[in-house]
Amino acid sequence: MVESDQEYAPDASDDDIDAHRVSKRGNSSGKRSGKDIITDGFNEVRRTWEDVEEGEDGTITKTIDSLLQQGKRKRTLKDTTPLQRGIIRHLIVVIDLSAAMTEKDLRPTRYLLTIRYCEEFVTEFFEQNPISQLGILGMQDGLAVRVSDMSGNPSDHISNLQALRKEEPKGQPSLQNALDMARAALFHAPSHGTREILLLFGSLLSSDPGDIHTTIASLVASHINTTVIGLSAQVAICLTLVKRTNPHSNPQKHYNVALDEVNYRELIMRLAIPPEAHTQQATSVEDSNASSLLMMGFPSRVTDPKPSLCACHSRPTTGGYLCSRCSSKVCSLPTTCPACSLTLILSTHLARSYHHLFPLQNWKTVSWSRATSTTHRHKTLCFGCQTPFPTHPTTTTTTTTTKQVLKGKLPTKPAFSDARNAESAPAEPSMAFLKRPEEQDMSSMRAPKRNEDQTGEGKEWAGKRVLTKRTFKTSRQYPT
Repeated sequence: MVESDQEYAPDASDDDIDAHRVSKRGNSSGKRSGKDIITDGFNEVRRTWEDVEEGEDGTITKTIDSLLQQGKRKRTLKDTTPLQRGIIRHLIVVIDLSAAMTEKDLRPTRYLLTIRYCEEFVTEFFEQNPISQLGILGMQDGLAVRVSDMSGNPSDHISNLQALRKEEPKGQPSLQNALDMARAALFHAPSHGTREILLLFGSLLSSDPGDIHTTIASLVASHINTTVIGLSAQVAICLTLVKRTNPHSNPQKHYNVALDEVNYRELIMRLAIPPEAHTQQATSVEDSNASSLLMMGFPSRVTDPKPSLCACHSRPTTGGYLCSRCSSKVCSLPTTCPACSLTLILSTHLARSYHHLFPLQNWKTVSWSRATSTTHRHKTLCFGCQTPFPTHPTTTTTTTTTKQVLKGKLPTKPAFSDARNAESAPAEPSMAFLKRPEEQDMSSMRAPKRNEDQTGEGKEWAGKRVLTKRTFKTSRQYPT
């Protein structure tokens, strides 16, 4: 039986059939053009291939450049209002490792794309927050697994994420178990830093052993902020989690569903910027004074002639940093001293963290006349690196080339931008047009060399010597 979009109505009149038809335009005819079908069925889809325009040179370089410029303008239009932000962050990334991550709506798969974006996020996170801490958890088979412990070393996190590529996602996720483990990891975080959870959720369900609302209440009591990025659709329990853990912010800012690969990466990288700090009522006077000042140590690097054990990994190393308080050796910075719990950082780490508190102003677009103004010397150079500004892109050498032609100094090989323009370039003028009519048969001859006996007068044109008389005497025989 042939499939049909309409229901079979035996012994029905034409009026009854028309009454059962559904038409958005009110057209009673059963035929619709292909354009109408596309308009009705795909009106929400953006046709990106229609935005591509071919340039004059036959390539899409112009379109690619415009897309890059749009990305730059979007980054330069960020809010530069100075706000109080938490520069010392403690973040737990929870990755969905269930069977739902095997879907291929995000290429190559949700699982592999999430791991790759998480590796990029770890690098960007510690670039923007050098004195922060990060941990990674996973959800699979109804359990929460620990992928990477809370630390400030990005190399450890990236190596643990790369080890996940050899495994396959399986089972169902457990949102409650993952939140309980994340809360336990953030429980001992100091009060002067932020406590955050980033949940990458690709499933539409959660296999929980108990009441998840009790876990959400404990997160609210511990002042833990949660951000959720969905890969399938919006889930009600995730929306409730975001609303209760972020009471001072808009839920749409902390819960989004990725539309495609590019949007997925943008949502993840947006978490690299420290969040805004909201005023919280202190429970006691000691808690209010504890966050005013923070003691930190700035150790110097030392190199021992013989290897010794470090206090952080108990590994024999020759180089390291000595704690400013107890002289314990640690491998890398920033970290916390395992002996005296003193925060150890470098001065450069602290300076890089403060640029979020005092952001630079956005760049402003100026005209070429102002950028190339010679009234003041600093206007034609970059204020930071003293590099001169480029010339106007529309400036050409047409005028110069015309003057060279008039003077008889046209270059033999003119420069063209590409092969297409070179093919359409005008050919070099023929020599026959520069001689008298009776001398046009000599246009194919070239002048003899200087060491040859030559009688006749010549003249210079475009770097070549042209004979003006037919009578000459030479030792070489030229074809007629």
